[in-house]
Amino acid sequence: MSDFAASRRVATVSVVVADYDQAIAWYVEKLGFALTEDVDLGGGKRWVTVEPGGGKGARLLLARADGEKQTAAIGNQTGGRVFLFLETDDFARDHALMLANGVEFREAPRNEAYGTVAVFADIHGNLWDLLEPKR
Repeated sequence: MSDFAASRRVATVSVVVADYDQAIAWYVEKLGFALTEDVDLGGGKRWVTVEPGGGKGARLLLARADGEKQTAAIGNQTGGRVFLFLETDDFARDHALMLANGVEFREAPRNEAYGTVAVFADIHGNLWDLLEPKR
């Protein structure tokens, strides 16, 4: 692998949202993410990022939809497949906390060859896996 390839990582993933403040509230209050940036870009646009506590993993850029095409993608960024994977070191703890915070799980937890997992939906219906990988 070249030095160029070794120095790269996925740092930020864009999620199309209907409203900045509603999305911030959901990710912070329901998932316990930290608001890391909220910069006014003018013209009603903002650079808003949230990330899991402790800065572990990629940030999410909460991008407010602009126009019909982007609005149509809200909640269906991957055509109904699981979009993102939230890894945890304690599935039972985080599953219970998320349920208590009102997160909508679409299935009961299950054990797979790769770990314990359950699908949940974000504020707009994008599907996520809560996953405790087998180590």
